[in-house]
Amino acid sequence: KGQEVVKLSPLPKRAKRTYLAMDKDKEVIGYVIPVFRALMEAQEEDVAEEGINYVAMRNLFVREARESVDVKVEKKTRTKHVRESAERLQFDRTLKMEEWSEFRKKMHPDRLTHPPEFIVKPRGQTAWEGNTVRLHCTVAGWPKPRIAYKNNVLIDAKAHPEKYTAESIYNMHSLEIKCDFLDTAQYYVSALNVKGEASSAATVVVKDGFCPEHGVTFETSIIDKFEVAFGREGETLSLGCTVIIYPTVKKYQPDVVWYRNTPLKPSKWVHTHWSGERATLTLTHLNKEDEGMYTLRVNTKSGFDTYSAYVFVRADVEVEGVPVAPLDVRCHDANKDYVVVTWKQPAVEGSSPILGYYIDCEVGNHHWAQCNDAPVKYARFPVTGLVEGRSYVFRVRAFNKAGVSRPSRVSEPVVAMDPSDRARLRGPLAPWTGVIKFTEEEPTGVVPGEPADVVVTEATKSYVVLAWKPPEQRGHEGVMYYIEKQCIQGTDTWQRVNSGMPVKSPRFAVFDLAEGKSYNFRVRCCNSAGVGEPSVPTGEIIVGDKLLPSAPGSPVATRNTDTSVVVTWAASKDVKHLVGYYIETSVVGTDVWMPCNNKPVKQTFVCHGLTTGSNYVFRVKAVNAAGYSQNSSNSDAVVVLAAIVPASPTNVTLLEAVKDYMVLGWTAPTNNGGADIRGYFVDYRTVKGSVYGKWHEMNEKALTTTSFKAENLKENVFYQFQVRAMNMAGVSNPSVPSVGFECKEWTITIPPPVGLHVLEVRDTSVVVLWEPPVFDGRSPVNGYYLDIKEASAGEAGWKAVHEKTNKKKFMKVTGLAAGTSYVFRVRAQNLVGVGNPSANVGPILAQTRPTKDIYVDVDDNGVISMVFECSEMKEGSHFVWSKNYQEITDTSRLTIVTEGGSRAIFNSLSLEDLGTFSCMVTNTDGVSSSYTLTEELLDLSHEHKFPVIPFKNEMAMELLEKGRVRFWAQLENFTSACQVEYVFNDVIIEQGKKYTMKFDKTTGLVELFMDSLEVNDEGTFTFNLVDGKAKGTTSLVLIGDFRELQRKSEFERAEWVRKQPHFVEYLGFTVTSACDVLLKCKLQIGNIKPETEIIWSKDCIEIAEDDEGAEKIEKKDSELTFNIGKWINKQEQKKGGKKPSPKDAPLPPRPKISKQDAGIYEVFLRDERGKDKSAFNLTEAYQAVMNELFRVINSSCDIQIHSTEHGIILSSNVTYYDENLRVGWLHRDAKIAASERVKSGVTGEQLWLKINEPTEKDKGKYTMDIFDGKDGVKRVLDLSWEEAFEEFQRLAAAIAERRARVVGGLPDVVAIQEGKSLNLTGNVWGEPTPEVWWVKNDKELVSDERYKLKFEHGKFASITIAAVTTADSGKYALMVKNKYGKEAGEFTVSVYNPEEEGKEEKKD
Repeated sequence: KGQEVVKLSPLPKRAKRTYLAMDKDKEVIGYVIPVFRALMEAQEEDVAEEGINYVAMRNLFVREARESVDVKVEKKTRTKHVRESAERLQFDRTLKMEEWSEFRKKMHPDRLTHPPEFIVKPRGQTAWEGNTVRLHCTVAGWPKPRIAYKNNVLIDAKAHPEKYTAESIYNMHSLEIKCDFLDTAQYYVSALNVKGEASSAATVVVKDGFCPEHGVTFETSIIDKFEVAFGREGETLSLGCTVIIYPTVKKYQPDVVWYRNTPLKPSKWVHTHWSGERATLTLTHLNKEDEGMYTLRVNTKSGFDTYSAYVFVRADVEVEGVPVAPLDVRCHDANKDYVVVTWKQPAVEGSSPILGYYIDCEVGNHHWAQCNDAPVKYARFPVTGLVEGRSYVFRVRAFNKAGVSRPSRVSEPVVAMDPSDRARLRGPLAPWTGVIKFTEEEPTGVVPGEPADVVVTEATKSYVVLAWKPPEQRGHEGVMYYIEKQCIQGTDTWQRVNSGMPVKSPRFAVFDLAEGKSYNFRVRCCNSAGVGEPSVPTGEIIVGDKLLPSAPGSPVATRNTDTSVVVTWAASKDVKHLVGYYIETSVVGTDVWMPCNNKPVKQTFVCHGLTTGSNYVFRVKAVNAAGYSQNSSNSDAVVVLAAIVPASPTNVTLLEAVKDYMVLGWTAPTNNGGADIRGYFVDYRTVKGSVYGKWHEMNEKALTTTSFKAENLKENVFYQFQVRAMNMAGVSNPSVPSVGFECKEWTITIPPPVGLHVLEVRDTSVVVLWEPPVFDGRSPVNGYYLDIKEASAGEAGWKAVHEKTNKKKFMKVTGLAAGTSYVFRVRAQNLVGVGNPSANVGPILAQTRPTKDIYVDVDDNGVISMVFECSEMKEGSHFVWSKNYQEITDTSRLTIVTEGGSRAIFNSLSLEDLGTFSCMVTNTDGVSSSYTLTEELLDLSHEHKFPVIPFKNEMAMELLEKGRVRFWAQLENFTSACQVEYVFNDVIIEQGKKYTMKFDKTTGLVELFMDSLEVNDEGTFTFNLVDGKAKGTTSLVLIGDFRELQRKSEFERAEWVRKQPHFVEYLGFTVTSACDVLLKCKLQIGNIKPETEIIWSKDCIEIAEDDEGAEKIEKKDSELTFNIGKWINKQEQKKGGKKPSPKDAPLPPRPKISKQDAGIYEVFLRDERGKDKSAFNLTEAYQAVMNELFRVINSSCDIQIHSTEHGIILSSNVTYYDENLRVGWLHRDAKIAASERVKSGVTGEQLWLKINEPTEKDKGKYTMDIFDGKDGVKRVLDLSWEEAFEEFQRLAAAIAERRARVVGGLPDVVAIQEGKSLNLTGNVWGEPTPEVWWVKNDKELVSDERYKLKFEHGKFASITIAAVTTADSGKYALMVKNKYGKEAGEFTVSVYNPEEEGKEEKKD
């Protein structure tokens, strides 16, 4: 079906033109629609070659001008004939010129191309399955369009030649499809070129064709099934089944597929075979990866059938104690020089825990190289440094203290290449889009831009993996990358990680990081042009270990077969990226643990290969990439025996009936066979008189409740029902068939309750429980009635247990006679009335079993737990706790521990936990008990949780001498760890000036002393005591009689003060207007005697009379002051104590206080009557003193303006300036930045701002902001521009007049002949007389024999050069300078030689 080259024979001159476009060699080049018909006759032999455009357009648009016309005979005169001939010639000449002009326009190259257009569109077709469908279409366009086919996805005919065949000849395109039923779809044909795109659609419908199996319903049976298999690593294992397909159809074969989670594909490890009757799967060289559930699925047109069994692979070790080899080695995220290798940890660690893993890479043939020098613990490792384009395989080995394991099975080969290249090689080529982009050629040598989106994809203890996107600006050559890191803790510098060799992949693993430290990473691109800018950093990354999973919940083992047990467990609560679980088992009493699985599984697993009759326990551990969790607690021991089916359900009753359905209810079987009931199946049959129909299944899926709605029944027909229960072992025998129920509308008000059962059977009581009706009836249920009768009584013996409705779904019946059997039933009530009674439950014998009741335990921490012990536990029994007879599923309030018995521990007991708690033991004869939790238990828990410290004497108060107040209390029982907290009005008070505390732990006496009672001391004083968990509180309220008590205290205090020297005002500070800092206090004058001592001290060091500080102390009347900043003339001591005269004494410095003056100043009064003390801590109050000092300083004068010849000065004087005082200047409310032109500073007590060479921009409001650390003061000045600026200009002009300058006398250029003498004089001016010097080429000249320099009368400066030479040529300058400025008079000297110039002219 290859395309044939078609050639057409030459066209005759008068032949009718075809629509096929041809070139000069008669080759078809396209199929077009003619735009117009030429009226002139084509003359091919007269047309010269004018290029391909002319030839193509000629064949496209030129056609025969004349058509055959009917011949009409008309008789004309000669005159008329001549006139018509002339008019026709004129018309033909005009028409030909117009058409020729139009033709030449169309021959323009820009008008040659046009978008695709469908001449013939594809048409929809309907075909039989197995036939072939061909879709045709014809497309015009220039350049020649490209064609693509789609049916939801792109069709690649070359990739699927067995399915599709595409042809394109003469712009006629076709797609041939070999149809099957799935090919029914809408197919799209798209034509594209540079001018645009066009598409068309056609629908293909494929119908089932006739085939031998058409209309046949196949039944599949799988026999000779393979059982659970066990193999060892390295062995070969075969699985097989015989498959019978009925009926037998010649040449029909089913689709046989093998699964292990996913369909298995043939490989060197897996071989499948189908002989037509038997399906075989062969696993060569078994490995742990081959362990799992294997499923055979046989697919036919009528359905499918499956069979599954588990295959276990045992792992052996070469050296005793070494770990088993890892498994499931895979490669991820492969790139140019980088790949991530992952694996799963083995089930057996050996004699010691696994210390790490080694990763091997195959280099060459059977040559393995180790990838990591140091072992890694994390089951995920990035391998770097790969060679681009090379294929690699990997394997992993584990090691512990005993040695190294065998290597794992090798991974699938992976090629080190860019992911985009890999995707392009895997997938089909993309269709031609018809869009051609012309971009400007980028210059070579472009430095790449910065990478984007740098993120940390993995961060473990061993390494950190970075990923990023390549830069947009990279030029035409490839880029490589440098990685830089920054340790955030300790340094701000960036360190290049791979300085030796840049990487090619946008992935990189950084090793050798310090655990627990924070790092920052960034990436740079590089190529031959250089290294680009760094990317945006990743942000702080903390290096640390991944979290290990938490231990799983306790496993539960349940019987399955005589060699297997089903193990279930609760999932690990704290786990990330869980891989699975490993189960281990041990025979009770051996303490030898063996693995049940060598490949991680999920939460339920069937452990096979156990010994029948042996007693086993199980434990589970979780595993993720970080490692193993702790082992779970051991399961309860279980004897390996086959589980039995449950007993049959009972009491099949009708709960509600409508026209076409009935609601059934039944009682669960009393014996569940040792395993939980998993569901129920309902069967039915019709009953007509004494004729019974066949049993049919009502439900295919097991029911989880003891009720069922049987639908699609016929009205007024009688039905019988039977129910079967199912557990893990199988389905029970059916229940006793029910009586015949007629399917018709009930007229009762409400259906009866269901699921009656009893718990806690005792001699005189029993608890009856039930479930609400399946349907409420005409209105919701609002209560229940419980009826009782003795089993021996008839129907007349029924009586109500209670008169009022019970809204709960349980009731405890009391007052029973021991040894008597009773029957119970329940009726529901709604707004309409009371419904029919439920099915009876009983007879129940009122007899107490030898079972302990629930008892309550309260520990020392006040934690309450309920304990229930059972001696009748059986295999598979477990405890079920309920609150108000509803099973507890939320364990946030309770923690249940099962050890021997069952203990329910309250996590945080509160009022919401009050109620009736019960516990039932499954798989027993109704063993249960309950306990009602009341508020009394809350109080008991509180007493244990919060014990109280006893007091021998509660808090009391008494007045002491000097008006002091004593509060005291005495403890009875306490320990040495007892602590006291003193509280006044709910505020903790501490030892200080006002309070003194004492606690004598030998006598238990607690005391609090106060020097006096003040008005704000009215309130409640409390002692809070804590002794371990015990607490105690005693309080005394001083309210009501407080005023009388205060007066007594003040009287005692006044009497004591009156008798001794004391301070009226204690030591404080003040700042004078002269900024002197004074410490000041006042004395009681009438109480001071001449012999009363007044002593000053600083930092506990007394200030003696001969000390320097003694001169700062002054006493005036009752006031004592200490002037901290007072200046002391130290020369007094040198002159024998005589003060120098004011003329001889040096001037005192400005007032000053510094941190050297900080300390604790104290003043003592002392005589025989008593003493008093006043102290001031200047260290703590230093900032307050400075704030007050700054406040006084800020009371300075306003801003003053002063103009100079250099600019304008703003200033303000302060009384005192301290270096801690912050001063800022603002211009138009904006902070002024310091510069060469604008400067600010402080001189003495003057704050100033200098504006050099002011301009119009400097005009406006100026603000001086003085900040003292607490408050600020602002001085505002609106600069009067005219006056200040005029003054500045006046002063500047005056200075300019006196500035040194060169007035004249010097030329710009001096041309002088060689050998002549040069003498120049310049006039200078300046006041004072300026300094003068001469320079040549920026070097100063010195007066000597060659250069004679003179300066006369302060006005004339001259230079004389005798016999100048060409070396004297250059730039000269006369420099003048005085204190108002300097200036340079520059000129150029050119020395020439006439003879040399004449020679040059002759040469020219």
